[in-house]
Amino acid sequence: MDRLSIMGVRINNISMNEVLKLTEQKIENDEKYIIYTPNTEIIMMCQKDEEFLNLMNQSDINVPDGVGLIYAGKIKKLPLKEKVAGYDLSINLLKMADEKGLKLYVVGGRPGVAEAAMKNVQNKYPGTKIVGAQHGYFKGAHLGEFGHYEELSLIEDINKHKPHILFVGFGAKKQEQWIEYNKGKINANVIIGNGGTLDGLAGFVKRAPDIFINLGLEWLYRLIKEPKRITRQIVLPVFMFKVIFGNKDTVKEIK
Repeated sequence: MDRLSIMGVRINNISMNEVLKLTEQKIENDEKYIIYTPNTEIIMMCQKDEEFLNLMNQSDINVPDGVGLIYAGKIKKLPLKEKVAGYDLSINLLKMADEKGLKLYVVGGRPGVAEAAMKNVQNKYPGTKIVGAQHGYFKGAHLGEFGHYEELSLIEDINKHKPHILFVGFGAKKQEQWIEYNKGKINANVIIGNGGTLDGLAGFVKRAPDIFINLGLEWLYRLIKEPKRITRQIVLPVFMFKVIFGNKDTVKEIK
């Protein structure tokens, strides 16, 4: 089984090591490769937003970023190999960049976040060639202002540096919308929509301790730290209810 459809969202059945091997090949062959990181919350968002659903299925690969997706596969006897968290994948890409001297460009976050994140990356992964860091507060496709001159100026700068890896962190839907609208114009190899990764790299958001992550309870840790997230995370039990009691098309193998 290579791919699943979970409520219409394609999920590639792939391990972390396999993703990294693929990205390495794409960089070596100077090819473009777009990665999205759907989790339970994103899949539930797609149920109410057909445009977002279509955007999610335009990537080259969708990694299973969430323990809920792993449970869904097991419940329907279509097991996925493992959870491939977007943050962990991003860290592994940084390690690859460090070892191989790859060029990295990052876009997203509030003003100052990208710069702070790259300062930490440079200290921890000194072999990485950081060629650009741009906050997400510019006018462009992610805000519905398609082809704005601020966006075109950013793309011109990205293309001038030809990064091997491009992080795009605007949050769910905005980042996918920006990537899909501009992918034909961007000269970069691995383009990953990775949400709040820059906040984590900057040290503004603390990752859950390993014990929570290993038990699949990262969501609980974040809820304890940010109680206001309850309005977002209420979708988790709804997702599991749909998986358990939905029809055969709720979770199915894609031939």
